[in-house]
Amino acid sequence: MASGELSLNVNGEGIPLDYFAQGFIYQVVTGILETLRGTGPIKNLSLTINGEEVRVNLNSGPVAINRFVNKIIRNTVIGMVSSLKEVGQIDNLEIRITK
Repeated sequence: MASGELSLNVNGEGIPLDYFAQGFIYQVVTGILETLRGTGPIKNLSLTINGEEVRVNLNSGPVAINRFVNKIIRNTVIGMVSSLKEVGQIDNLEIRITK
């Protein structure tokens, strides 16, 4: 995995990740956020999904996202996380990344 740490919580429960899953989620999420206009380098990131709503805090500040970006991020992240064997129904999730 790239230099940094990632944690994943689904419905309030920590999800253990192997090296591949952790690296894959890390690369996809940081790649998405780094392509958004005006975000800058990632030092710490909190991405939460609650139902249809996506919230992103980057370097301790909120990132404004439009409906299209919200949908792309939500569908991508839910697709990745729902494929993990420890995960069932996803009502909410949080990904935290620190570099």
